[in-house]
Amino acid sequence: MPIQRYKTDFKILDEAALRLWKELPPAVVSDCMNRTQVMAGAIKPVKQGMTLLGQARTVTCMVGDNSALHMAIGMAEPGQILVVDAGGFEDTAIWGGIMTRAAIKQSIGGLVVDGAVRDVAEIREFGFSTFARAIVPAGPHKGFGGIIDGAIACAGCPVKSGDIVIGDDDGVCVVPLERADEILKASIDKIAQEEQTNAQTAEGNIPGDRLGLGEAEIISG
Repeated sequence: MPIQRYKTDFKILDEAALRLWKELPPAVVSDCMNRTQVMAGAIKPVKQGMTLLGQARTVTCMVGDNSALHMAIGMAEPGQILVVDAGGFEDTAIWGGIMTRAAIKQSIGGLVVDGAVRDVAEIREFGFSTFARAIVPAGPHKGFGGIIDGAIACAGCPVKSGDIVIGDDDGVCVVPLERADEILKASIDKIAQEEQTNAQTAEGNIPGDRLGLGEAEIISG
């Protein structure tokens, strides 16, 4: 089957615009989207401390096939994040050391796979930010097709090419590009609010006391 590609014309954010998101963790950003736009908890970095920040380039892979992902490596712009719907399949890796080297050569900003990867010792050594559902040695096939730049659901989270992808040890969230300005402002405000809350806690005024929870009901028996 052929590999297909959607035409895209999303706004490319420059380095200065992306830098504004640098200190905003996915937990805070998701809170500002009504605690949505988060990938499933199974999506984690292959090495603690890896982070993601960049615009998405989406890929849909047929289960156990990485041909579309190989093509996407050659199409992605520097700093962009490959976000891959691989069907959540954990028993065939669709990414490994060879592709990591190619992605680094293309200055790709990172990878998120709702599926499996392999050669993680190499990935960790290179420091290429890789988030995945599973790690397994079994390798992929090629030739069954796939889609590039289509709207996807990656581990339950809607993603379009151009959306902002943010990841850390907690996992990954995605900001729809059309909401970027709104969510950026809300996230900065929430960081300030949390700093105030932590200052009050340090003074002995713990958060539970301010939530208006009332008294616990006593159970007799």
